[in-house]
Amino acid sequence: MSSSLDKQRQKQLLSWLKVQTKQHKKILRSSVLMGFMSAICIVAQAVLLALILQNLIIVKSDFIAVISYFIGLMAVFVMRALLTYLREKINFVLGKSLRQSIRRQLIDKIEQVGPPAISQYTSGGLSTLLIEQIEDLQDFYARYLPQMRLATMIPVLVLIVVLPFNWAAALILFCTAPLIPIFMILVGMGAADVNRKNFKALAYLSGHFLDRIKGLSTIRLFNQGKNQTNAIHHAAEDFRIKTMSVLKMAFLSSAVLEFFTSISIAVVAVYFGFSYLGEIHFGSYSGTVTLFAGFFALILAPEFFQPLRDLGTYYHAKAQAIAAADNIETFLAKLTTDVIKQPQIDTVKIDKIDTIIAQDLVILSPDNQAIVGPLNFSLTAPFNIALMGASGEGKSSLLNLLLGFLPYTGSLKINQVEFNTLDLTAWREQLSWLGQNPYLLNDSIRNNILLANQNASEDNLNDAINNAQLTDFIKQLPNGIDTQIGEDAVRLSVGQAQRIAIARALLKPCKLLLLDEPTASLDKQTAREIEAILAKNYHTCNIITVIHHISEVMSFDQIWQLSDQQIHIDK
Repeated sequence: MSSSLDKQRQKQLLSWLKVQTKQHKKILRSSVLMGFMSAICIVAQAVLLALILQNLIIVKSDFIAVISYFIGLMAVFVMRALLTYLREKINFVLGKSLRQSIRRQLIDKIEQVGPPAISQYTSGGLSTLLIEQIEDLQDFYARYLPQMRLATMIPVLVLIVVLPFNWAAALILFCTAPLIPIFMILVGMGAADVNRKNFKALAYLSGHFLDRIKGLSTIRLFNQGKNQTNAIHHAAEDFRIKTMSVLKMAFLSSAVLEFFTSISIAVVAVYFGFSYLGEIHFGSYSGTVTLFAGFFALILAPEFFQPLRDLGTYYHAKAQAIAAADNIETFLAKLTTDVIKQPQIDTVKIDKIDTIIAQDLVILSPDNQAIVGPLNFSLTAPFNIALMGASGEGKSSLLNLLLGFLPYTGSLKINQVEFNTLDLTAWREQLSWLGQNPYLLNDSIRNNILLANQNASEDNLNDAINNAQLTDFIKQLPNGIDTQIGEDAVRLSVGQAQRIAIARALLKPCKLLLLDEPTASLDKQTAREIEAILAKNYHTCNIITVIHHISEVMSFDQIWQLSDQQIHIDK
């Protein structure tokens, strides 16, 4: 992709942003309606003010004669304030609903494609995408999109109400109005590119900084603190420069709009001024420009341009949203291609596992590159398989395929049903998984274990804790099972974290247990203890275990050696 967004791409992204509003059209229409009703109040306000001035100055009426106008004016002020309040509330709800909808799309897609597809993205980059860039869509949906509709409706309304009193004033407004959108477009042509570069700089800075924080111990160990500090400084400086470019564009846009708006209103004021001096004799249908017509037109002249000025003010929100949408839509499109392609037939649900048969099975990466294969094997329940092989041979890829996170070619059948026709949600309910570095939430031990089964009873929870040999450890903690484990389980040893993960896996009854080197990061003594726990508790389900060496504690029906793209079976 080029360094700048071409016009066609910007149109595509703008269309994508608008498509997201399909489920929220009622809220959008409500916002526009509140804005239009507020404009009607402004017209009523101008009429009342002009009548008050006409009666007090020209007709020489006393104050009592115009008091009803003042009461009406106060009522219009209150109504307008109420409509503005309601519109702001509606706009916020509109932006919030759309942000939640888009964020849900991203999270659902990430959940659908699984870890292999998102492993190429940094944590900081993903965080920036899911939080900051989606937040930057707020003003587009809450401000720009409703204002874009009002910017065409309100000026037409003003022209319609001014024209019957003075055609010259209406003509001046009509002729000068195009200046604002023209210069707004000229100023904003490069705004999307500036914002896009700013987002990329922010994503790089976030990922770079987070990765350095995670590796702080290693950086200090190798005395690279100064070099990494300089690298972060350069990334931050690059982000600062790009941020200032965005602000410069926004200020330039506002300045241009204010300049041309002021000129347009000044032309209207000069016309009426020369009309009252008797130098100009056209514009009025009766031949005389009345004070009412002059004040009415001058009061509405700023309101004629205000929607266009507001649109210009929010124009940078459009550019910002297009830049954010470029990253979001690209991310969604990339993940969509990474999703396992399901045939266009009804999916099949299974409630047990009798056989797993592979014929000429080639496991593919998320971008459809062959990882390993063709593989041929046949498993009949019950089975307990050890899968061995050198690093990079594709052992974990086979587990990720069975988890439904990788595509494949060839054939993989569960109970004689092709795998890519299975209902993945129902299939995953039959599985349990344990890796060498299982993720634990920054939460209590209780909530981490209950993640596998939120409806588990207290007895089932205690059984899982006992079977994972966590009882004594939990008793020593100040808050017991409700003790917080901290970010990345910082308050636990690796062995304790693995036991909590085992208790979580035990709480979920399964038909197939996938173990991905669950003891690889543990010392020998802890590894033997974990292996003993697994051997004791998992004897009623089918098991596939990825390991590097055979332990005397665990026994297997078959040992598979994965090498040279083939599975060699040792019984």
